[in-house]
Amino acid sequence: MLFVTISYAQKATGGDRDKHGCIGSAGYTYSIIKKDCIQTFAQKIKLKEVDPKRSFSTIAAVIFSDDNKKAEIFLSDYKESQILIRTGKKGNYVWKKGDLKLTDKDGYQLKKGKKLIYSL
Repeated sequence: MLFVTISYAQKATGGDRDKHGCIGSAGYTYSIIKKDCIQTFAQKIKLKEVDPKRSFSTIAAVIFSDDNKKAEIFLSDYKESQILIRTGKKGNYVWKKGDLKLTDKDGYQLKKGKKLIYSL
């Protein structure tokens, strides 16, 4: 019984490190682009959910690579972050992966298929 109690106490106080060493209970998740643990809610670019289906809305955090060719998106509906690759010409960039598409015209907007799901 003592072992179970100690194990639980460690988990509750930050003993829940993932494979990258990030502590989920402290709000940290791993960023592929930054190669470090980050708190998504503390990022500069946070998009708001456009049409929440629940009584609360969520955010989508966005991190760009140094060369701006990749955008890492953190969405609550996905187990891991999504890396979108930039296409298009300067002034008309679009970052894509599968049916996800991020644009920066008129503020950042994230679409899934043709549906706008997050915006700034």
